[in-house]
Formats: sequence, C-alpha cells, structure tokens
Amino acid sequence: MAPKVLVSDKLSETAVQIFRDRGIDVDFMPELGKDKEKLAELIGQYDGLAIRSATKVTPTILEAATNLKVVGRAGIGTDNVDKEAASKKGVIVMNTPFGNMITTAEHAIAMMFAVARQIPEASESTHAGKWEKSKFMGVELTNKTLGVIGAGNIGGIVCDRARGLKMKVIAFDPFLSEEKADKMGVEKVELDDLLARSDFITLHVPLTDGTRNILSKENLAKTKKGVRIVNCARGGLVDEEALAELLKSGHVAGAAFDVFAEEPAKENALFNLPNVVCTPHLGAATTEAQENVALQVAEQMSNYLLTGAVENALNMPSVTAEEAKVMGPWIKLAEHLGAFAGQMTDEPIRAINILYDGVVAEMNLAALNCAAVAGIMKKANPDVNMVSAPVVAKERGIKISTTNQEKSGTFAGYVKVTVVTEKRERSVAGTVFSDGKPRFIQIKGINIDAEIGAHMLYTTNRDEPGIIGALGQTMGANGVNIANFTLGRADAGGEAIALLYVDEPVPAEARAALAETDLFTQIKPLQFDVA
Repeated sequence: MAPKVLVSDKLSETAVQIFRDRGIDVDFMPELGKDKEKLAELIGQYDGLAIRSATKVTPTILEAATNLKVVGRAGIGTDNVDKEAASKKGVIVMNTPFGNMITTAEHAIAMMFAVARQIPEASESTHAGKWEKSKFMGVELTNKTLGVIGAGNIGGIVCDRARGLKMKVIAFDPFLSEEKADKMGVEKVELDDLLARSDFITLHVPLTDGTRNILSKENLAKTKKGVRIVNCARGGLVDEEALAELLKSGHVAGAAFDVFAEEPAKENALFNLPNVVCTPHLGAATTEAQENVALQVAEQMSNYLLTGAVENALNMPSVTAEEAKVMGPWIKLAEHLGAFAGQMTDEPIRAINILYDGVVAEMNLAALNCAAVAGIMKKANPDVNMVSAPVVAKERGIKISTTNQEKSGTFAGYVKVTVVTEKRERSVAGTVFSDGKPRFIQIKGINIDAEIGAHMLYTTNRDEPGIIGALGQTMGANGVNIANFTLGRADAGGEAIALLYVDEPVPAEARAALAETDLFTQIKPLQFDVA
C-alpha cells in the first residue's frame, strides 16, 4: 500500500504534485491546520504530515497520529511542533533550512538599509505631501562595523553581502572556527567585544535556552551609542522592553524587527517608536523561497517514506539517499544485534556499548547507534523505533558509548553490541556479507556463522554428544521445521551454543521437551523483524 501524506497548510500545487509523481497518496487540505479538532480526527490515517506555520503539532495531535512517521515543515522554524513529544512517539521531524536562506539574509540586509536611511518613515512622510527632506538624515553602511550574532547558514550569507557593501564584519559564534572565519573574511570576537564595537548588530541564531534574551537589558547596555539593531531570526532573542527604553533615550539609534516574542504581534513595546522598522515575519516571504521550501519538504518526505533516507531531521541523525543504499543492511544488522541482546536480557540495563570495526566504522555511526538501541529497547516497548529509542534509553538512565576501529579481523567490517547490567555483560557481533544479508558471527565470545530469520531458537549447553540429535528430534516431534542450524563452542568439553532458524515460533511444548532432557542450560526463543 502506498504511503499516505496529509498537507494541512498552504503548499504550492507543484509540491503536492511531487508526492503524486513519487507514488504517494496525498490529501491537500490547506485550511485543515487551523482546525485542531478536525486535524486530530483525521491524522490517524496518515504516514506523513506536511505543514507550514499554521498547523500546531501538539501532544494531542501526536497521540491521535497512530500511523504517523514523519512531519515535514516547509521552512526552518519548528516552534509549532512539539519535538519532544514527536520523538517519544517515534515521529521524525524534518525542516527545510536551506530553501529560504538567501531570502532571509536579503531581508536582513534590506532592513539594515531601511533603518540606516529611515526609508519607511520618509516614504510615509512623502506620501503625505510633506517633503521633509532635512528631517531624514541617514548614515552610510560603507566602513561601518557590522556585528553578526550567529555566522551559520543565513548569518554567513549576511556576512558575505555586508562585505560586498564594504562593511567591516565581526562575528560572535561559539561554533565558528578561526579558520572558517578567515575564509569568510570576518573577525571572530566574543559577545562583549561585538557589543562594544558594532555600529549595526544583526542576529541569526535559533531560539534556544542558550540564545534566549541574548540581547538582554544588561547586554544592550553594553552596546555602542548610536547602534542600530536588526532581528530577522527569532522573537525572544532581544529584550524588547529594554530595547524600547534605549531607543527612547537615544542610546540606540534605530531598530529593524521582522520577528517578535509574541506573534502575531498586535501590540509591542517597539511599535510606533521613531526609526523602528517592523515587518510581519517576512524573512522567508518571497515567491522563490516559498516554492523552494515546499518542493524541498515534498522531496524529503517522499525520500524517507519510500527509501528510508532521512534529510534535515531535527530529532534523529540524517541519512542521505546514498547512505541509505549502502547502510541499509548495516542498519538492519545493528537492529538485529540489539534485538538479540535485548531479548536475552531480563535485568535492568545500565549501559550499551557498541563497537564498529573496519568499513562500518567509516559510516554514519549516529544512525547505526539509533538502530542498535531501538533493537534493544523493543523488548520492553514494541512500538519504539530509531527516533524514540534514544529518548527511551535516556529516560531510563542508560549510558550509551561507541568505539570505532580499523579492520582487525577476518571480516571487512563488523558490529559488536554489548549490554551491561548489574549482574553481567552480554555481547553479540555480526557482519554483512557481500549478498547484503546480515549474519551473526559471535555470541558470548563464541564464533559462529548464523543466518538471521524471523523465528529462531537459542540454546546453551556443555559441549557433549547428543545435542544435535536432541534438537532435531524434539523440533521434528513438535512439527517445527528447521531452516538453518548453527553450532559453536569455546573449547572442547566447555560451553557450547546452538542457534536454530525455524519456519515458525517454537511452541512452549517443544521448549519444555528440550528442558526435560537436562542437556541444556538455557533455551530462549527469539524473534527478528526481517521484513
């Protein structure tokens, strides 16, 4: 059955057609996002939800979304999506951070020009027939110092455009390296230095606990007299009340805001102050940007629903389409290894250690980690997936660690998962053969070569005669067909293991019959999702 997607906000018809062309069943209801009750009523039918800013993806909506796998936001901001609730539900949240970068950066530059030359007020005055030429004395941008808070994708474009305007650009960004700053032609500085030196300050950071109120009352007081402040990033980055007071006192010469702490902004401390330019969150509002983000979200959601490729996800590691092709068998292997360890573990898990060897050590380990942890967590929570598993593990206080190393053995690459409890450690390793099929290659340090099936039986015993006969005879007597059979032992006469790949679950009667032979120290039925 084809995946089903709901578009609950206004997306271009071209974007909707992308879903159709990719073979996805799509319902285009652009007004539905405003009706939360109706959305909750219908959302259970869909695998994907494509939105803009009008749709609010709340815990209530997610609770009703029984089939939902992905939410795609056409745009960069996801304040309207409860990402924590989505992660717990196992729903991927994607955005499109690159479709409106140029548009938003250009708006910031436009706002900087507007506040430098008082263009909106001068326009209004001229429309009124006043011709107040001497009233609107502006300042040049050339040779002025622009302080950029956040030199990422959008901030980097602003830096480039500002340098083209012959401005001196300084940037505060903890993630900006000196080498990258040199390539961008900007000077990396600390925040206090930026505040003291900048003639213009523009913000280009997301709203997080670390950036909220970054231009607080205290920091605004540190700014250079006559500074002009531009915010086209996120409301809440600037203390608007404190800024209004500094505008009234003349310490700040002007401000240009496209975003506000509360939106829609019907009232604000900055409104109706002289030389304050305000626009209603127009940063991404160009024909090109709206089309770009709509097309991009349709492609991303289609790629995930059809191929498993994860692009621009906010709550799990991204996996490109190219990576998905190569990593698919390894992701499945990691999940199988986790499932084995999880089904074999009855005590509370304290830690999960994952070793990557050889070719797999060069892959996207974050995605592989999610798969392994999901496999382990499924025993306790069958609905867990790669998105929700790390959240579940964290809630339970489970420590996850990884090690990667160069090729160290017979195989080109392998993965080893170790689960640590208070009483013991349990390890299982596997690899992917050239045919793309995952295999178990080691259990409890004992080397084996076992194909993985949907239904398996794991046993441990002392290495002594009669084991193969007992297994075969008991399975046959209970109508269980053995598709594959693998034995392994540590040393002659020591501990040995058997792993049977059977056509259907091993019934309790068969397991009881094996236990009655007194040959086995452990008998464990296992199940794996091999679809």
